[in-house]
Amino acid sequence: MKNNYTAQTQRPSPTAILNPRCDPVFKSMFTKGTKESDFALKDFISTILGRNIIDMKLVPNEEPVEILNEKQMCFDVNVTFDNGEKAELEMQGRNQDYDYASRAEIHAAKLLVSNNKRGDNYDIGKVYQISVVNFEFDKDDNSPLSWYNMRKDTGGRLGDRLNVIFLDLVKIRRLTDTPVEQLSKVEKWGMFFALADNEKYQTYVRKIIESEEAIMAADSVVRKMSKDEAEWFRQNSYENAIWDYNHGMYRAEQRGIEKGIEKGRSETKIENAKNFLRLNKLSCEEIAQCCYLPLEMVLSLKDELDKHHAPATQ
Repeated sequence: MKNNYTAQTQRPSPTAILNPRCDPVFKSMFTKGTKESDFALKDFISTILGRNIIDMKLVPNEEPVEILNEKQMCFDVNVTFDNGEKAELEMQGRNQDYDYASRAEIHAAKLLVSNNKRGDNYDIGKVYQISVVNFEFDKDDNSPLSWYNMRKDTGGRLGDRLNVIFLDLVKIRRLTDTPVEQLSKVEKWGMFFALADNEKYQTYVRKIIESEEAIMAADSVVRKMSKDEAEWFRQNSYENAIWDYNHGMYRAEQRGIEKGIEKGRSETKIENAKNFLRLNKLSCEEIAQCCYLPLEMVLSLKDELDKHHAPATQ
């Protein structure tokens, strides 16, 4: 007998595109080792830094298994430039309650230390921690691209070695109605990350892709990846892990709130019982009924108040 069934697919539709804001997709897009992937990576970093990167190489950065299990977040792209400078590129697809600015600064500091392994001099290359963030990083700054380094309070730079850079996709999305020809190249890259998988904006995204050769290369890489069931399985597994983490945190928070509410109710009942006892108008049994407390607790509260108000023994 012939079995009539359709193999289950991870891809939502034949035209669906992987989400470049998903960490493993972001990393794969730039680290495939193909001409298109290398070209896209070099152009994106050159665009962010505002200068043409002549040559660079990827640095393997596979994290220990325990770190991957802990956060499912270790998908940084590390590169070294021909002049000795280093960059760490990261997609941060979700906001968390920790101080992300401090996290990025610490990563940049580690990168700087790793660039001077011998420690015999301080003539080391600059380092750049580049984060593409899918949440609003600085609500007081309207610029999608923020660049931080160490400066004196009067504005003078210290050593210019440590650089922390953020590309804010929330601010990028606010430019969605802007004609493509009016977007800067940084904004075009941001739009690609923010909207590439959104069917509603495919016409707009296509205009952006066709306006920049390197973004076209990145799009080609993602579309090839999108035909691979293994890539969809990886993305879906990653997103499910994030959902499970967020749900677990939410439930923990709710349990904490519920415990707090119950504690507040209990404290209110006890305080009401004490007030009734001070008035000395009701019996302990009546107070227990009014305040929904065990009689033993009301009697204990009465003893406590009596001891507190008892005259001191001479």
